[in-house]
Amino acid sequence: MRRRELILCIVAAACLWPVSAGTQPKATPVIGFLHTLSADRSTPLIAAFHDGLKGAGYIDGQNVSIEYRWADGNYDRLAALAADLVSRNVDVIVTGGGTPAALAAKNATSTIPIVFSVADAITSGLVTSLARPGGNLTGISAMGLDLMPKRLELISELVPHVKVIALLVNPNLPTMDRIVGDLQKAVNTKGKQLHVLKASTEGEIDAAFSSFADVQAGALVIGSDPFFYDRRDQLAALALRHTIPAVYELREPVAAGGLLSYGTSLPGLYRQSADYVGRILKGAKPADLPVQQPTTFELVINLKTAKALGLTIPQNVLLLADEVIE
Repeated sequence: MRRRELILCIVAAACLWPVSAGTQPKATPVIGFLHTLSADRSTPLIAAFHDGLKGAGYIDGQNVSIEYRWADGNYDRLAALAADLVSRNVDVIVTGGGTPAALAAKNATSTIPIVFSVADAITSGLVTSLARPGGNLTGISAMGLDLMPKRLELISELVPHVKVIALLVNPNLPTMDRIVGDLQKAVNTKGKQLHVLKASTEGEIDAAFSSFADVQAGALVIGSDPFFYDRRDQLAALALRHTIPAVYELREPVAAGGLLSYGTSLPGLYRQSADYVGRILKGAKPADLPVQQPTTFELVINLKTAKALGLTIPQNVLLLADEVIE
């Protein structure tokens, strides 16, 4: 009996050997999250990202971990933050806060998968093809720049007799020239004039609004930019103080007191990004995942702000609105 038991033990040990010696438990994958803005200004967006991850089968702290890096609105910090994530050998990098973070990640690595969310992936130079992104990058191209003429059309419906339209842009944004060029063409077709104002600090935003009387601008288009998104409270308050009707890309500035916006849902973009992160963690390659574009856009109008500006929103515009804030 003892000899039989010894043989059984040897056989059992041999069967268990590959498990104990040759196979190690798979390490929890790590997501590097690089964002242009600050954590406190991005709470709803991070919640949307976590919601998207959950839908993809991943929960932070359980079967995945997330390393966050925040630039707090300082574009110059992004390169170092991206390099830090690369040095930690994360499994995938997801970027938020538009083009600056995405470009920093691209410049930091050509091997770690990157999932971005930007206004225009082609103009930004992130990929050369939406259908076949190639390399280690893919993500969401939100068509934020393509919709600039539509925003001009909407603000023109509210103030049809205005002859001068102002455009506020951040000169540090890589896509600034595209924004100015597209809106200039759209303004020309309406027989109006475009006055470009540049701001990259809070003080420069204040100065830009103070110049409206000098240029006789009767309406304002806010350029697509994470810096302006982060300063949405300041922009909405200044537009009201200077009685300037302004149109934005996203609903959040309108919720903060802005007049109207037309664009995609930002939380929706973060959920889409999370879905792509989940696919990559399960083995998909970025080169095989086409850059997505939104198929729906939302028009948001703040009636309280319209009343304060002395504006009546045309009925045809109200009927198009997806959300009316009263």
